[in-house]
Amino acid sequence: MNVRNATVKDVDNIYSLISRYAQLDKMLFRSKAYIFDNLQMFNVADIQDRVIGCCALQVIWSDLAEIKSLAVDEEFQNKGVGGALILKAVEQAKHLGVKKVFALTLAPKFFEKYGFSIVDKKTLPMKVWSDCARCTKQENCDEIAVELILA
Repeated sequence: MNVRNATVKDVDNIYSLISRYAQLDKMLFRSKAYIFDNLQMFNVADIQDRVIGCCALQVIWSDLAEIKSLAVDEEFQNKGVGGALILKAVEQAKHLGVKKVFALTLAPKFFEKYGFSIVDKKTLPMKVWSDCARCTKQENCDEIAVELILA
């Protein structure tokens, strides 16, 4: 498995992965236009040029970044793909000088395996909530905030 920066040839695969989970109400939908506009935020995991996972890292402020749109093909779940994508995002955040990485997730235990801790969503700055305005669950959000403090 190779984890690398996404390229334009990966957009359809990223879109497909995210759309599959969005249809199941497990993550926010991302249009192809959004993916193209934010392609530099995305990494993909591939095996022999087959994209099997994706993840984005968005810098929110000088000390804060968000891991978002983490999706792994069902066939490759529980095989280290999601973890490799998280580790790549954390590595990028460190390289950028970010002090804290967070995610809003339905799978906090998964993130805890990589050193993240559950935190109260209210401790996150308002800038974080830009995606919430577009979410159908905004009044009944079931996502849990996790964060990792970087050394």
